[in-house]
Amino acid sequence: MIDVLVVDDDHRVAEINTAYVAKVAGFRVVARAHSAAEALARISERSIDLILLDHWLPDEDGLTVVRELRRLGHPTDVIMVTAACDVATVQAAMRHGALQYLIKPFNFAGLRAKLEAYATLRRTVDGGGETEQSEVDRMFGALSASAAPYLPKGHSTATAELVRQVLLGAEEPLSAHDIAEHVGMSRQTAQRYLKLLERTGQVRLSLRYGETGRPEHRYTWMTGARP
Repeated sequence: MIDVLVVDDDHRVAEINTAYVAKVAGFRVVARAHSAAEALARISERSIDLILLDHWLPDEDGLTVVRELRRLGHPTDVIMVTAACDVATVQAAMRHGALQYLIKPFNFAGLRAKLEAYATLRRTVDGGGETEQSEVDRMFGALSASAAPYLPKGHSTATAELVRQVLLGAEEPLSAHDIAEHVGMSRQTAQRYLKLLERTGQVRLSLRYGETGRPEHRYTWMTGARP
């Protein structure tokens, strides 16, 4: 059985997430917390396998909790939950050991996919046996997916999510060059993902005309588009 700590400052949301976790075979919620301090206290009191950790907490953010866990030597796994997390925060959380993240609002199916992928990965690691690289990629892919639409071969759900996050946080339309600068990828790669998101109706393309030359393509995340 995988023991889970649910952390959310909203008591009602914590109850809903607890009910979700309880519906997934092999998982049980052994504690709940509503602040960073309370979360760290619960972890010090008993063994926790996985934390479903809200990023926005009243005293500290979730990234601070992850950093403190690693400083104290706790190997507890973490899935971050956030409503509007920028790319830099996501990447920092990953560097400090968060497995992946969920974007609010999510439904039961989205959380179940994360938990089942985590359970599979955990069984593989605990078993100590060898596994095919494709299977490892599949497990991590399930952990990183954010209810994204089907992506053609050669496209990564994690990369598509990073592009989406930049667009969501932007105050104005962005170009492929802007996206590339934010995420740290090539302009060609950014353009490829933007075109895919435009074709699936999640991104709106607009043109900005200069004094000379071809118009610049700029992109905006469509309000209400499914992540």
